[in-house]
Amino acid sequence: MLIYIYDNYIIKVMRTLVDIPARLIDILAEICRVQKISRAEAIRRSIQLYVRQQGVQPSQDDAFGIWRDREEDALSYTRRLRSEWTEDDSGI
Repeated sequence: MLIYIYDNYIIKVMRTLVDIPARLIDILAEICRVQKISRAEAIRRSIQLYVRQQGVQPSQDDAFGIWRDREEDALSYTRRLRSEWTEDDSGI
């Protein structure tokens, strides 16, 4: 398992080898070209979709403490972002 730190978040990832038939690789390559995404991103999205279709929900533990190491709490952050909005941005 690999661990990356991205924007102050710890992300655990696993690399794996998967045998995929050549015809599916060709189809995947075309999808990736059209969507301008990497093959790895297409496969990640496919796995996320499969997991969702199986009815598996992410654990609440995945989000618990997400703001723990931030200097600004979530409510202050939200209020600060909203204070930047103008009437034109609100869609009203």
